[in-house]
Amino acid sequence: MRRLLPVLLPLLIGGAARGADDDAPPPLEPLPEVEEDQELQPEVTIRRRGKSVIEEYRIGGQLYMIKVIPPIGPPYYLVDTDADGTLDTRRSDLEEGARVHQWRILEW
Repeated sequence: MRRLLPVLLPLLIGGAARGADDDAPPPLEPLPEVEEDQELQPEVTIRRRGKSVIEEYRIGGQLYMIKVIPPIGPPYYLVDTDADGTLDTRRSDLEEGARVHQWRILEW
């Protein structure tokens, strides 16, 4: 047994290495270029009113959020949560609380 182990060990290692090369998957094809839809990117308008800064965010020409940065105090957001054109929610942080997603299915 002591004489058989030094002979079989290199054969087993060589066979395992040869089998690993055979199991290699073929190279993957590169992914196609993804074109970003400019209509989905928000259009930001920055206005200065006195010492305050107001940032208006629009998608498809519709105002959906305003960020107000006052000279004193933290910034806050006015958000249109149901896409009716009324800024009905005021938030101090966009990550606060759970927000339910609301999508427009049909419009006429």
